[in-house]
Amino acid sequence: MTEHETAPTAPTAPPTEITGTTLVTGATGTTGGRIVRRLVSLGRPVTAASRGAAAPAGARGARFDWYDPATHGDALRGADRLYVVPPVSDPDPAPVVLPFLRRARAAGVRRVVLLSSSAVRAGDPGVGQVHAALGDLFDTWTVLRPSWFMQNFTGHHPHADSVRGDGVLTTATGTGRVGFVDADDIAAVAVHALTDDPPPTGDLVITGPEALSYDEVAALLSRVTGRPVRHTPVGFADLRDRLAAELPVAYAAFLAGLDRAIAEGAEDRVTDTVPRVTGRPPRTLREHALAHLVQRPTRVTRPDHTPRPFAAAVRA
Repeated sequence: MTEHETAPTAPTAPPTEITGTTLVTGATGTTGGRIVRRLVSLGRPVTAASRGAAAPAGARGARFDWYDPATHGDALRGADRLYVVPPVSDPDPAPVVLPFLRRARAAGVRRVVLLSSSAVRAGDPGVGQVHAALGDLFDTWTVLRPSWFMQNFTGHHPHADSVRGDGVLTTATGTGRVGFVDADDIAAVAVHALTDDPPPTGDLVITGPEALSYDEVAALLSRVTGRPVRHTPVGFADLRDRLAAELPVAYAAFLAGLDRAIAEGAEDRVTDTVPRVTGRPPRTLREHALAHLVQRPTRVTRPDHTPRPFAAAVRA
């Protein structure tokens, strides 16, 4: 069976009624946008919440700002399940997120899926505090703890910009490995957690099918794009200072600390979450890179109108 496909029911069985709306916060983000589109394609009522209230066809848009409670009521209207992306770059989101979750429960939300990180456990500072509180707030809850996104190498991210511009990956990860995961696979797991009965619940660490060092990532990107990409390892302090040129020092130190943890082996693992929940294997980094860094050959016409093949290696 394909994803979300179910076995035929007996002719006399009544169809399952879809009641309530799924509220997706961070609906224009890397995972939120993908989740909204998947829910719409399944015919699920969905409210796409973001600061700009943008929404694709088939979804209701709602303006939503974590720091403006006046925007929360309309976003929650009719919702019985919720996808939570905590405010980005907030080192302590619990004082903002937990009051909203209590309001969501009072408004009728019964199922919650929280986006966290493989590097953050229940009870840890930051999102870990939200994770730890879910069991006291909701009967049905799932925490997604994905590893590092493959989109970091192909989308809007400093690594992707550096690969495209200079062919360099600079990290403090040493030879440590990471189970990089495609955001599409994260979204697929999230949709199952939001729609399945019974859903996958609890703490789900989500990885791709293989753990790779940044040296191996650079070599793979070089092969796929046909352009040299190299990994430049630096120390924790060097990376922290580089990041602090554009970020608050505390946040720069936090990010550099994540790299140091990778160097120490914290992310060298592969889980079965994607195949177990979705019924299909997770995408490899090579498959992701081929899909996003290499354009399919097109036909270019010469002045004499003779067609010739042309392929661009890397999207600018």
